Amino acid sequence: MPTQRVDASPVATGALGLDTILGGGFAANRAHLVEGRPGSGKTTLALQFLRDGARLGERCLYITLSESRRELASVASRHGWSLDGIEIFELVPPELSLDPRQQQSLVHSSDLELGETVRLAIAEIDRVKPQRVVFDSLSEIRLLSQSSLRYRRQVLALRSYLLIHDTTALLLDDLTVDQDDLNLHNLCHAVIQLEQLVPLYGGERRRLRVIKMRGTHIRGGYHDFVIRRGGLSVFPRLVAAEHGHPYEVDRLSSGNSALDAMLGGGLDRGTSTMLLGPSGVGKSSTALAYVTAALARGERGLILSFDEPTGILMRRAAGLGMDIADAVAEGRLRVEQIDPAEVSPGELAAMVSDAVEREGVRLVLIDSLTGYQNAMPDEQYLLPHMHEILTYLNQQRVTTLLMLVQHGLVGQISAAIDPTYLADTLLLFRFFEADGHLRRAVSVIKKRIGPHDDTIREFWIDADGLHVGRQLVDALWQ
Repeated sequence: MPTQRVDASPVATGALGLDTILGGGFAANRAHLVEGRPGSGKTTLALQFLRDGARLGERCLYITLSESRRELASVASRHGWSLDGIEIFELVPPELSLDPRQQQSLVHSSDLELGETVRLAIAEIDRVKPQRVVFDSLSEIRLLSQSSLRYRRQVLALRSYLLIHDTTALLLDDLTVDQDDLNLHNLCHAVIQLEQLVPLYGGERRRLRVIKMRGTHIRGGYHDFVIRRGGLSVFPRLVAAEHGHPYEVDRLSSGNSALDAMLGGGLDRGTSTMLLGPSGVGKSSTALAYVTAALARGERGLILSFDEPTGILMRRAAGLGMDIADAVAEGRLRVEQIDPAEVSPGELAAMVSDAVEREGVRLVLIDSLTGYQNAMPDEQYLLPHMHEILTYLNQQRVTTLLMLVQHGLVGQISAAIDPTYLADTLLLFRFFEADGHLRRAVSVIKKRIGPHDDTIREFWIDADGLHVGRQLVDALWQ
């Protein structure tokens, strides 16, 4: 038997993450507006909402003036869904229907007067008595209305009927009019806007914003979402302040005593460390030393690799005596190869938080921030986004390692962005020339917690791993 819901209590949306943003879900027995341009994901979200209701044994109805039953069935099949348990009422020409002999009522919407269209929809609602209904779309009602006053009156009549009959409704609007019509915003209990953005390179990015929801504390701002086989997944914007809790501070070793000594005994748990330097200087190898040391302590790790394929990363680690293949196979280390052109910032944040909260990850390596920057649709938002993630990880007692590639080998070296203020510890790597050879040096620029060595020391990598030498005194820097 379907559950009898308390008036305006949360009703699950069927879309992963959206319930969190809405404070639990849509409000029961209310009408909600979902608006967005064609292709933004309205139909997918609506079908997920109805399928969740059908799963719970609720009566569900999809009233369509814009898409035929065949088109809806096609959408469902691409996601591996069945429409069983969902009544579909078509107000479309019969040539667009899946089967002319089907038991659904078929009406030529172009021949209908506005009032008749709304009366037919209400009659079907009265017949099915649904607990969840989707009306797709209000754009057809707007076209038939021919004036804002008539349009508002008809939508108000439909909304009032739904409210009287205790129906939770989604009203879809494809925003096909040029002017910004706010009539619906005032009439509906909640307004959710879906957007599709197309960057100059890479796949499209989708995001949503809850413009309003009466009587509910929502998570404001834009939230990324994706549509893949299986439906629409929403990634709520990460708010670090919601995850804070006290913890004891301890230091983590790299497995290299000389490097640990430079850092005053090691890295502090729950802090972030940035490794800066040009390409090939040894940043990633040093970070891998911390990863293997964490695995040896029985901790779980996560590597987000933007710049290096997983296979090459594992072979390089094995060549340094840091074999991580067994840890990956056993699930103690998760390596995610990220394509910046296909992944949104919200999905990256969700990937990190899921690994921490569900898998118990205690060390996160992001290689590199340069690749992370390329995943951001607007570069100016990288720093506040990274600040939120690092604050969240610190509060979760997770140690974070960040790579930042700088341009140049010797002499003037620069970076496109300067996020160094975000990190608790800065390790600087440099090439220098001495005695006709290209050598490497490492130094600790900053460490917020505890003392650190302020010397510059030679640094090299061979088959035995990492080595930190004596302080450089007479080297010639260029």
